[in-house]
Amino acid sequence: MGVAATADVVVVGAGPAGASTAYHLATMGIDVLMVDKAVFPRDKVCGDGLTPAAVHELLFMGIDTTDWTRNRGLTVIGGGHTVHLEWPDQKSLPGYGMARRRMDLDHALVQRAREAGARVNENVTVTGALQDSTGRVIGITTRSGRGPQAVTGQIKAKLVVDAGGVSARLATSLGIKKNPNRPMGVAARTYFRSPRGNEEWMESHLELWAGKPGESDLLPGYGWIFPLGDGLVNVGLGSVASHAQATHLPYKKVFAQWVQNLPPEWGFTPENQVGPLASAALPMSFNRTPHYTNGLLLVGDAGGMVSPFNGEGIAPGMKAGRYAAAAIAQAMGRNTRVGIDRALSEYPEAMRTEYGGYYQLGRIFVRLIENPHIMRLCTTRGLPLPRLMTLVHKLLSDGYERNGGDFDDLLITALSKVVKPV
Repeated sequence: MGVAATADVVVVGAGPAGASTAYHLATMGIDVLMVDKAVFPRDKVCGDGLTPAAVHELLFMGIDTTDWTRNRGLTVIGGGHTVHLEWPDQKSLPGYGMARRRMDLDHALVQRAREAGARVNENVTVTGALQDSTGRVIGITTRSGRGPQAVTGQIKAKLVVDAGGVSARLATSLGIKKNPNRPMGVAARTYFRSPRGNEEWMESHLELWAGKPGESDLLPGYGWIFPLGDGLVNVGLGSVASHAQATHLPYKKVFAQWVQNLPPEWGFTPENQVGPLASAALPMSFNRTPHYTNGLLLVGDAGGMVSPFNGEGIAPGMKAGRYAAAAIAQAMGRNTRVGIDRALSEYPEAMRTEYGGYYQLGRIFVRLIENPHIMRLCTTRGLPLPRLMTLVHKLLSDGYERNGGDFDDLLITALSKVVKPV
């Protein structure tokens, strides 16, 4: 990249949210430049599980998933019970999920954005925002490369999208702070070679103990086992709190204790482990807003778009990228700053309509399961009720129809409209 560059839109961050934004902008003929500090392919801490909602967005982008690992649904284990919950085939969502390492997933999304016409500059660190005399964001300052060979520069743009992940450094530098009273999660994962690495069910274990199993409190969260195919399994855990203190979870101790109690046929032994246990924070329930202000849009983790129900950020991040691109396309047709801002206000409104009530339900859910007694009741009394678990499966996985559908879909939709959106 040269010292100076221009684009209609610059997207900071090339994860799923950023790549989705860049792809959809490029398909509409908008000159978009996406920058990322990494060089792809690169790894990312994630469970690597893709719900039907995430698959929906992949299909929307035309990603070829022919050789990707599909799964039938989720096996939920807890309180002495094991329940198999298939992904329902619906008008808006496919009846299957997937599992794909983030190294491969993100690389495929970046390549797809390139194919659509987006420009992508890797190994570029964003050092700040360019602003005009009114404080409006009109671009970014950058540093390309590393060490003494690094080159500083700038990219001027009509609009800037911060898709830079949980740190949201660009938004933070502009004073857009996260709300500490929104749920915050922490997740940790590693990989194992396993004879069960090709199974067609993902597993969710609801019993994570703060201390010795059966003699301490249950933690609000779950452990996961997601087979990736080729004999490899993503194994991890996630916990959540209604406030930002979730990141204090002693995840290494909890993880080691949990893995030791898993069935030996998985083969999760030290010699089968591939790579270290790594962790990441999960910003939830729109914990950083506004999602649009003064020439800057927040997409994905930068806008706290991770679900408080299950810790998923890929599907809402990719959908947010699609919604942001649609609003930007309309803004590009306006001739005044007032008109541009009015068009862009459609983006946060669309996100609030899509997820506001649902995430508020999620905040209530988190506050409930923070109580160890309620968490225990959920595992011992809730899991044996098939009818209840069918509803809960749709609720926790964001697998419900927003329009129409069956009784469960209508009930979740009604509940999300009754509560005050976040």
